[in-house]
Amino acid sequence: MARKTANDDPLAPVTLAVGQEDLLLDRAVRDVVAAARAADADTDVRELTPDQLQPGTLAELVSPSLFAERKVVVVRNAQDLSADTIKDVKAYLAAPAEEITLVLLHAGGAKGKGLLDAARKAGAREVACPKMTKPADRLAFVRQEFRASGRSATPEACQALVDAIGSDLRELASAVSQLTADVEGTIDEAVVGRYYTGRAEASSFTVADRAVEGRAAEALEALRWSLATGVAPVMITSALAQGVRAIGKLSSARGGRPADLARELGMPPWKIDRVRQQMRGWTPDGVAVALRAVAEADAGVKGGGDDPEYALEKAVVTIARAARSRGR
Repeated sequence: MARKTANDDPLAPVTLAVGQEDLLLDRAVRDVVAAARAADADTDVRELTPDQLQPGTLAELVSPSLFAERKVVVVRNAQDLSADTIKDVKAYLAAPAEEITLVLLHAGGAKGKGLLDAARKAGAREVACPKMTKPADRLAFVRQEFRASGRSATPEACQALVDAIGSDLRELASAVSQLTADVEGTIDEAVVGRYYTGRAEASSFTVADRAVEGRAAEALEALRWSLATGVAPVMITSALAQGVRAIGKLSSARGGRPADLARELGMPPWKIDRVRQQMRGWTPDGVAVALRAVAEADAGVKGGGDDPEYALEKAVVTIARAARSRGR
C-alpha cells in the first residue's frame, strides 16, 4: 500500500512519489490528477521522462498561462534527470507556481538523492510506493483493497487470492475489483476458489498445504491439476519438503510470539500462524516418516524411478497420513 506523509493534500504544490512499485506510482499520479480535475475540469496534464525534460523545459511548462489554467506536471524516473535539469527543479522547489502541481516519481536509493532530499526539505507531500517483495505485504495490500472498496473478505479469502494470483499487484488489484463487482456479501475462500480454481490449484504450494493438513483427496486433486498444467515435479517435491520441514521446525521450537519465532526460524510471521494451524495432528515420528517420503519422491522425479507422477502421489498420501498420526 502507498503510505503518505501528514500533508495528504493531493493538490499540494509538489508531490514526491518514492519507490519502485509501478501500480502504486501510477495511483499516486492518478490521485493528483483526479483532485486537480475535480477542482478544474480543464486541468492540463503533462507527463515527461528525463530525456523530455531538458534544461529550461520546466520553466516553460510552469510559466503563467494566458487562460490561468491549472496544470499537473508529472516527471517520471526523476532520479535519471541530468544535473542541469535537477538544478532547474531545485530552483522551482524553492518557489513553486500557483495552480501548478508538480509530481516527481523517484525510485529512491542513492541515484538522484540530492533531488530527493531537496524535495523533502521543501516540504513536498510524499507518497511511499515500495516494492512489495514479502508475502505478508501483498496480503496486507489485498486486505486494504477490499477495505477501500467497502467490502468484507475473510482472512482465508485474502490468503487464497494471494496464493492464486502471486506477486503481481496489478493482477491482485484487478482480482479484488472483479470479486467485489460480481459477488454480493462477504467474500470467503470458497468464492475465491470458484473464480480462481485453475490458478490456485496449479500451485505446488497448494499441493503441499493440503498434504500437511492431512487432506489427502484434495492434495491429490491439486497434484493432478498441477501436473496437467505443466508444473515441474521437482517444484512439487520442493514445496512438500518446505511444508514438512516447517512443521518440524515449529514443533521443536520454544513457544513465543509469531514475531519472535519468525526471527528464530527464518519464517515470516504470517507463515508461523499458518503452520501452527497445520501442525495440530503431527507427531515427531510423523515428521520423520514424511521427510523420508519426500526424499524418496525427490529421487523418483529426478530419474531414480520410472513414474514421477506415481512417486509424487505416494508421497502426498504418506504425508497426509502422517499429518493425522496424533491420536491414532
